[in-house]
Amino acid sequence: MPNHRSTPLLAAFALATLLSPLVAQAADLPGHHPAYLHALSDLRHARWNLTHRPGGAAVNEQERIAVTEVDHAIAEAMSAAGADGKNVAQDEHEDASLNHPGALHHAQDLLIKAKQDVAESEDNPEARGLRGAVIRHIDLALEATRNAIRDVEQGR
Repeated sequence: MPNHRSTPLLAAFALATLLSPLVAQAADLPGHHPAYLHALSDLRHARWNLTHRPGGAAVNEQERIAVTEVDHAIAEAMSAAGADGKNVAQDEHEDASLNHPGALHHAQDLLIKAKQDVAESEDNPEARGLRGAVIRHIDLALEATRNAIRDVEQGR
């Protein structure tokens, strides 16, 4: 005959066992913090687009500046995501069949999206300064990317 005192304990154990995978998944999801994981993916894809297209010396200089700033933004976003307890494992780059003439525009779009993700309200005081640094680096990367686009359009 079962012990009635152990029934609530067994029920709690069973519930905890069922819910533990869901709790683990929720820990990896962006919650009330900026969507650092989405921003990191966008930043990595923007970087890939900036480094996988041909161009002249002037464009390459602007792309180099943009890549440097994206690298800084990635590092800061990884720190901020880590402060929020997020898993910042690398993801794969975009499909290499992307149309190269549109790579700079695509990088620009990804940078804009990453900035929107990071700009969400931050309730973790430890990550607020990092968020500001990420946004500053994204802004500098956007400026360099726009300069590169202008240089291409003007045939420089």
